[in-house]
Amino acid sequence: MNWPEFHNSAVILAPERLVLKRGRWRRIAIGVRYGLMLDPRGKPVLIDTGYGPLATEGPDRSAMLKLYGMVLGPRLVRDELPAAVLARHGFVPDDVARIVLTHFHPDHVAALRDFPSARIVASGAAWRRIAAMRGHERLRHAVFTELLPPGLASRLEPIEERPAVQAPLGLGVGWDLFGDGSCLAIDLPGHALGHFGLAWPKRDRPLLYAVDTQWLSAAVFGGRLPGGVARLVYADEDLMRESAAKVRRFAEAGGEVMFCHERVDA
Repeated sequence: MNWPEFHNSAVILAPERLVLKRGRWRRIAIGVRYGLMLDPRGKPVLIDTGYGPLATEGPDRSAMLKLYGMVLGPRLVRDELPAAVLARHGFVPDDVARIVLTHFHPDHVAALRDFPSARIVASGAAWRRIAAMRGHERLRHAVFTELLPPGLASRLEPIEERPAVQAPLGLGVGWDLFGDGSCLAIDLPGHALGHFGLAWPKRDRPLLYAVDTQWLSAAVFGGRLPGGVARLVYADEDLMRESAAKVRRFAEAGGEVMFCHERVDA
């Protein structure tokens, strides 16, 4: 496994209009991806964790987390959850060296507690803001601290402290995750606090995992960025549009783009 592989942790049902301009109000099935790659030492590294039982079934879930689940109705794909995928590669959860956390929304952090030995690479600036927030402010940004492991701050490795290097195809400056130029974190603000993607510039065709810059590729490449009720979700709509334009330019320059969410079979 030389390059990242991605797996679908769950299927959610979202109104098409929420994720696509001029979409209908009918619900469509959308996947929730996370990634797995190896660091230069051969240790497994997760890219987010996807959904997990703590977010969808936990008996002690808060009322707001239950409501969040009712809105999107996530259905877990159990044989594709991180622990199952790691086992197929001969790993156990304690083997995971790091989790690259692209942002702090529930469908990206829900299984963090399953990996107590892993260091967590995330936006230090975003974490400081979240740690200083009151409860209602965190909910406004869809951050549920009940899903975050205790002692997260002591395990955090701020992505901003990685070496800054030039990324390919107009992506600007990125942060060198492993120090060898193989994987770069790319600032893609707008969707959520501290949201960033990952680029693999050394592939024959550079790959950008644009995560939640948008939920559907058709929104970015078909000129259908959602507004309306979707504005309630964005951390900053103007920055989201700038990030979407950056992703579009990368693709037009010959890069390959992947998002966390795309349509799937229900």
